[in-house]
Amino acid sequence: MLLKPTSNLSPSMLKTLITHRKTPSFFLNFSSCRHPSPKPLNPTTTTRRLSHHLSTTAAAVPHNHRSPPIQKDRSQKTNQRQESQMGLKAERRARRNSPSGTLLSKLCSCSKFNDTQEALRLYEEALTNDVPLTVEHYNKLLYLCSSSSSDLDLKRGFEIYKEMGEGKIVPNEATFTTMARLAAAKQDPEMAFDLVRRMKEEGGISPKLRSYVPALSGFCKKRMADKAYEVDAYMIENGVAAEEGELAMLLGVSSVSGRADKVYEMLHRLRAGVRQVGEETLALIEDWFGSDGAAGVGEVDWDAEKVREAVLERGGGWHGQGWFGSGKWRVRRTKMDGKGVCQSCGEKLVSVDLDPLETENFATSLSTLACQRETRADFLRFQEWLQKHGPFDAVVDGANVGYLKHYFDFNQLKSAVNLTRKLSPTNRLPLVILHSGRVRGQHTGNSRNKTALQQWNESGALYVTPQGSNDDWYWLYAAISSKCLLVTNDEMRDHLFELLGTNFFPRWKEKHQVRLSLGSNGLQFHMPPPYSIVIQESERGRWHIPSVCEDDLGTNREWVCAQRDQVMALP
Repeated sequence: MLLKPTSNLSPSMLKTLITHRKTPSFFLNFSSCRHPSPKPLNPTTTTRRLSHHLSTTAAAVPHNHRSPPIQKDRSQKTNQRQESQMGLKAERRARRNSPSGTLLSKLCSCSKFNDTQEALRLYEEALTNDVPLTVEHYNKLLYLCSSSSSDLDLKRGFEIYKEMGEGKIVPNEATFTTMARLAAAKQDPEMAFDLVRRMKEEGGISPKLRSYVPALSGFCKKRMADKAYEVDAYMIENGVAAEEGELAMLLGVSSVSGRADKVYEMLHRLRAGVRQVGEETLALIEDWFGSDGAAGVGEVDWDAEKVREAVLERGGGWHGQGWFGSGKWRVRRTKMDGKGVCQSCGEKLVSVDLDPLETENFATSLSTLACQRETRADFLRFQEWLQKHGPFDAVVDGANVGYLKHYFDFNQLKSAVNLTRKLSPTNRLPLVILHSGRVRGQHTGNSRNKTALQQWNESGALYVTPQGSNDDWYWLYAAISSKCLLVTNDEMRDHLFELLGTNFFPRWKEKHQVRLSLGSNGLQFHMPPPYSIVIQESERGRWHIPSVCEDDLGTNREWVCAQRDQVMALP
């Protein structure tokens, strides 16, 4: 680019500037900057030097540090394992792509979309083409037939079951259960019950709860109460526990049949095994208390002292002595205040005691299960530590409390620990359970957090679970064995807690779990209620039935209150 003359530059200055302007770098001649070309390598010299270098290096390395020779046997084993895996994959692929595998895949699709007609067409086609059939094929077909509203499909289901027997296909639990559903759909609960008994007595197969439901449901719908009780008794005999749905069916058929004794039994079985009931069950209970059958049954003069002793013996909340009072029941939906006083009748609900022996047995079973699921040595080491430093007044689930804001907040954990300490009669620190990943690096934050960890540790109030462990086992066992409060928002509903398989756990949780929330004033504790949220039968013969509440804190829980006007005055 040429510079234009300006009034500030004289002609002589402009000439000097143009003369001394540097050439742009991209026009420079690089030939003067090149290095001379190197001489070509001498192959002989190069080979000699390389050989000398390798021999010198090899001599400098001790013999025992040299790379080991290739282990042929290890390589062969690896190849064999890979070939075996490839063989299994090929075998599975071949099985999946076989006519039998293709048919099963298509039947699964029919089951997913409830396409009974297409499934039956595929079955007929398979018979024509001599496709090998298994029990899985037949179970899919029978299930679709049992789910159909067509009488022809139901009839075809029984024909397929007969053809299954002719083909020497051995039925399994799913087969018998599906056939029981077919029988129930045909309005034949007797056949459904007979199939369940044959499953057990002839096939040696233990029926599941679902196996009994078709027969039980069929008898209840037909109001055949005695046959329904027979199914129930057979379930109990074979160690199968009825759940809310089955107990509700039995309660319903007992109510419409005027069987007050059986209604009483089912209410107590709901109390013991279910505790809080769903809306459909709650409606059935209201129907019973509003019926003429309920109004016409009940003791007018009962032994109050005997009833009181029965309540104490059972830990409170029920007596099991039968219906009390006479006349119609007043049935209302109500709520409890913070102290457990019914807003309808004024009755104060009680806190049902836990059996100390039951608590001890539960802690033992929990320990056994934890040792199976965790590294045994790690959990045994924790038990020894707990024996030395415990028992505690409270246990804090550190990870759950720290994540109350959906990210780990160590200051929040410290606040919870300080609040929990104030609950202790001796102002003792609670036991804080933290995973090893929470006490290192960025999770501990500033020096004050590290100081808090050190203080808890020196006070014997911190246990760090090892890497790879599930800290749920640790804080739960610590709280149960110490018989103390547990500070956590974990509702303990996942598969880990389902493994415990006992109705003791929800009763324990209700009396020991402290929940947390964040309010305008900061962290708030929600203590266990001073009463048990379970069906309760009072000494006066009143009944209170709690509903299931989606709100974990139970603030919106409804209760059914049933009382009579004519009851004996208690001394």
